[in-house]
Amino acid sequence: MTDVNSSDGLMTPIRPEQLEPGAVIAQSLDNQWVPARLAKVMIARGQSLDQVGRQRNQEVRAEYFRSLINASQVVINRAYFYNNDAINHDFAQEGESRTAHQRLLASGAIVPFLLNERHPAEEPPAHLHLRRDGFTAWQETLAGIPATDRVRCVRMSWDDTSGDQENRERTRVRLFQPFAEKVQGLTAKDIDVLAAQVGVDRQDADRFGRRLGEIVAFSNDLSVRRESVVRNTLYEEFVSVPGTNIAEGRYDRGKPFAAEIKQLLDLIYNVNLADALGRYPLTPVGSLRRVVLQEAREARSTAGFVEDPEQLLTLLRRQSFAAVQDQLTPSAVNALSLQDIWRLRQTSAWNGYIRAFGDLTADPGAFQDSVGLVFDRYVGLNSEILELAREHDQARPAPWRPVVEVVVTVGAAVFTAVSGNDVWEVAGSVLPLTVSGSLTGSVQLVLRNRIAGRQQQRFAREIAAVRLASEREWAQFHDLVRRLPGYRDATGPGATGTASTTTQDNEDLPEY
Repeated sequence: MTDVNSSDGLMTPIRPEQLEPGAVIAQSLDNQWVPARLAKVMIARGQSLDQVGRQRNQEVRAEYFRSLINASQVVINRAYFYNNDAINHDFAQEGESRTAHQRLLASGAIVPFLLNERHPAEEPPAHLHLRRDGFTAWQETLAGIPATDRVRCVRMSWDDTSGDQENRERTRVRLFQPFAEKVQGLTAKDIDVLAAQVGVDRQDADRFGRRLGEIVAFSNDLSVRRESVVRNTLYEEFVSVPGTNIAEGRYDRGKPFAAEIKQLLDLIYNVNLADALGRYPLTPVGSLRRVVLQEAREARSTAGFVEDPEQLLTLLRRQSFAAVQDQLTPSAVNALSLQDIWRLRQTSAWNGYIRAFGDLTADPGAFQDSVGLVFDRYVGLNSEILELAREHDQARPAPWRPVVEVVVTVGAAVFTAVSGNDVWEVAGSVLPLTVSGSLTGSVQLVLRNRIAGRQQQRFAREIAAVRLASEREWAQFHDLVRRLPGYRDATGPGATGTASTTTQDNEDLPEY
């Protein structure tokens, strides 16, 4: 058996429960990720991921840097290191950026997730897609890490006493089986609500529902034939151009609702990995939010439950914060370098911000007492980022009005409250209830600039899970919210489905 507290000279193997409580899994680093609006343009024009590479790479870099700025630890699928240009750009050649990447690996800020492999430098199986130049650079990066440093790698199990059977079984139970269950449960959702949240016109909702039925039937047939239900297989049938390599990202405009189905499959895929590791999914700007899945979820160990309607209401009340002196923020965090991100993570401002956020997520019941400190630390962090950005000519400053936004989802309803200097807004988007009995949801804390900017510093984190015992408690909460001063009902369901800011088989297992 491998001792998970030992090292082979480079790697320190860890289990999922040994990840830091604030660890996140960033969806934007998925090699198929593309914002919903760009996916629709790609499909309409017949473009591949490479053909929109420059625009996509800028957005992925911004999300990548946001995750490293706002979370203590980021878990990344090993394949993304060498197949995703937004990541391997930093270690393609020797220099400051490669050194920064090595330091982030050695410090545990970045943790590779290993599926079947037992070492981060292990050659992938021949049937898996591989960018050879990226993999060579990845191996060179690992080889260049100082002998005194170790890279933490997470795997479902490191027990090798039974031919790696325990890892295969845990991976099947925690990853592949839940993915299949989520896909096969799509037609059990409220189709009208689901269609609205993914951007399908009302008159097309029935057609969309029938298409989901085809996906469910196809997936069920795979399961009955004891074949793996994996995203690539579903892409081939319902999203991608026939005969093309899935990794090329050529999506077929002749396949009904290809863009919407792609977004749903990507959401399921990425929240599933986060659930398997017991940590937070980080949903990028312009991607579907988890509320779309209409789940009845149990709380993860890193967030508490909020079950009382009046306690839930306190999260939406107006907050008061100290005046903000800085009126500027970098226009794009991806204009920084990875070396800048490493330097930022060494500052007292960054460490204070992470501690304050960690304290809040550990005790969401103390929200009123702790959110002000999070905001203050966020403002201080921005000052550090602004100083780093001023060292780069291309990192132009932009106007900045920082706000705290609380997003509460309950069933198919979403409530938002925005507080800042001279800013107060509270609104709700309430769709028909899709379940009877208890209702579940989540609370997210969002830190952002009230003045829009797609590549600026912003972040969202789930800080608690919601569970209301019955529709009576839901009605009580809804009535309390509607009595808040200035409350308004938002029109249209579209905003409830898409994130406006960065938020969180067989014996030889296939690529997940």
